[in-house]
Amino acid sequence: MTLLALDTSSEGCSAALLVNGQVYERFELAPRGHTRLLMPMVRELLAEQGLAPSDLDALAFACGPGSFTGLRIATGVVQGLAFGLEVPVVPVSSLAAVAAEVCDAQHCSEGDGVAVAFDARMGEVYWGCFRNNHGRPVALAEERVCAPEMVTLAEGPARWHGVGSGWGYQEQIPGGVTAAVEGVDTALVPRARYVALLAASDFLDGKGVPAAKAQPVYLRNTVAWQKLPGR
Repeated sequence: MTLLALDTSSEGCSAALLVNGQVYERFELAPRGHTRLLMPMVRELLAEQGLAPSDLDALAFACGPGSFTGLRIATGVVQGLAFGLEVPVVPVSSLAAVAAEVCDAQHCSEGDGVAVAFDARMGEVYWGCFRNNHGRPVALAEERVCAPEMVTLAEGPARWHGVGSGWGYQEQIPGGVTAAVEGVDTALVPRARYVALLAASDFLDGKGVPAAKAQPVYLRNTVAWQKLPGR
C-alpha cells in the first residue's frame, strides 16, 4: 500500500508517506505557514521515494476537530488530489491522531486511557477519550466540544494520560478528572505520521470515501478568531 497523509489541524503542518509499511514524514511547527509548506512537503516525500502521485493507492487527512482554517486547507488539498487521481480518502480524527502517538509511547501500557483536550477557543475544549488497544487508540465515547468544567472520563481504563493544549485549562477541569490523570503533555499536536498509520488499517477495512465526501469535522459551527500579538 502507498498512502499519503496530511495534517494541518493545529500549529503543526505535516505530510507523511506510507510505503509498504514504512512511514516517511515532514513536520514543522508553523501556525501561519500551512499553505506555503504543505505541497512542497508532499513533492519532497514523493520525489525521495521515486514515486509519482499516480502511484498512490489512497489519501488521508486529519479531518478535525481543530483549527477551522487549517482543516479547510487540508480538506481542499486532499479533495483536489483525490479528484484528479481518482483514489479514496480516509478521514482521521485529529484527537485520535494525538492519542495514537501517546499509545505508541513506551510509558503507555495496554488498556491505558488517553484523554485528549484541544483548546477550542471561546473558553471551550475539544474532548475525546480513548483506550490503548495494542498501540491503537479506540474511542470510548463520542468526541465533543464543551467547557472545561464539563469534561468527564469514559468508563473502563484504570490509568489515564492527558494530552493536548486544552489541558492548559487544567484548573477548570473537574478535580475527579485531573486526579485520575497521571501525566499531562500540553505540547503534543497531531502529526501526519499517525494519521497515516491509523488510515492504513481503516483503508483496509473499507473506510475510504470519495473525494466529495472528504469533509472537515468542526464539532461546532462558530468560528473562534484568535487575535495575534501586535495585530
